[in-house]
Amino acid sequence: MSNKTPRIAFIRARWHAEIVDQALKGFSDRAAKVLPGTEIDVFDVPGALEAPLVAKKLAKTGKYEGIVVAALVVDGGIYRHDFVAGAVVDGLVQVGLETEVPVYSVSLTPHNFQPVEALEGFYHAHFVKKGAEAAEAVKAIRGLEAQIRA
Repeated sequence: MSNKTPRIAFIRARWHAEIVDQALKGFSDRAAKVLPGTEIDVFDVPGALEAPLVAKKLAKTGKYEGIVVAALVVDGGIYRHDFVAGAVVDGLVQVGLETEVPVYSVSLTPHNFQPVEALEGFYHAHFVKKGAEAAEAVKAIRGLEAQIRA
């Protein structure tokens, strides 16, 4: 990145938005401490499957030093959710490899998720934690990239 203000794109899937949005909260709160001055641009996609394409388009703009993607892919009992989760993660990895823009995944596929208060509360808190961990990952890769350039 040049000496312009660093920017991160944050993509969030809207399925289970009340839970997924907690990743942005965790990321933003931690980024304020460990990535001061970094701007976060938020982009919403309908579901997890749309995230890799949007991530690639954002990466190709050259505006972002990293892209964070948050989604919750659950077993709805109708289809094999593991195929969706695998496609999403594979797609995000491919975006990073093709564009050389780091892509960070806060895309979770729980083994046990039901829309009951106890589990929703657990995942609500878990996404805050994972969002914060993503900010730490951005900081780590930022440092590593500076070391590589040196």
